Amino acid sequence: MPKSRATLLILLGATAMSLAALCVRLIEQADGFQILAYRSVTLAGMIAVMACLRRRIGPLRFLATLDRKDWALGAILSLAFTFYIFALLNTSVASALFILASSPLFATLLAWGWLGERPRPLVCGIIVVAVLGIALMAGEGLALGQTLGNLFALSSAAFFALMLVTARAGGKEDVLGGTFLGGVLAGLLAAGCAFLLGDGLSIPLRDLVICAIMGAFTIGVGIGLVTWGAPYAPASEVSLLVLLESVLSPLWVWGLLGEAMTAREILGGAVVMAAVATLAVLSARSGTQA
Repeated sequence: MPKSRATLLILLGATAMSLAALCVRLIEQADGFQILAYRSVTLAGMIAVMACLRRRIGPLRFLATLDRKDWALGAILSLAFTFYIFALLNTSVASALFILASSPLFATLLAWGWLGERPRPLVCGIIVVAVLGIALMAGEGLALGQTLGNLFALSSAAFFALMLVTARAGGKEDVLGGTFLGGVLAGLLAAGCAFLLGDGLSIPLRDLVICAIMGAFTIGVGIGLVTWGAPYAPASEVSLLVLLESVLSPLWVWGLLGEAMTAREILGGAVVMAAVATLAVLSARSGTQA
């Protein structure tokens, strides 16, 4: 695949994923577990379809290819997906997405501790700067009573990073199997919690349709397009292109729903985004992951 086409696929995927936060804000009655359950089921279904198309195999063959590494990735991703939804429900979209954008920095630290990939001193400095940006947003969240949501966002970023490092350690280049299982496991977890801790899975048709769109198209198609194009572009460039999701998400809810960003969220988010972009550029120059 030409690099230009791969870049377009990644940009389209990031744009699709950026609409997920808007979908959550449009939901009127469904609670977190109900949203997670329906989103996860439709996400898993769409990922399965895209995986079969990409690998040119049938559904049964796809299920047969799932191995222990995919199950490990799925378990980790199910937690990342769960914290992601509850982050959006408990803090501003801007804080949630800007904090989630720090995932590559968490991955650098995890790769250092787990795989022995010691980052350069400059990279350590970049991580410190990113932490300061997150601290700015966390302080704003504390003032606005959104501390729990910011902690959920940090947890989601950490689990996404753990997934990346786990995939790398296991030599997994295609994470579609793990993403499918992540959706399945998150859906089962959410359904169980909905019945045990909530009001079951009965929600208005409008909310159900939004959840289905969010799972199948904004996240399912988005992840599918990104993973489709990623092998044909440098990893550092992929990291930069995917940042479009974190930029667009707050803009969608601000422009369409009037959820404004505070000055500290903008400043902290800009610091985090700049740190991640710098990390990607350094990775490109070195020819390896920083």
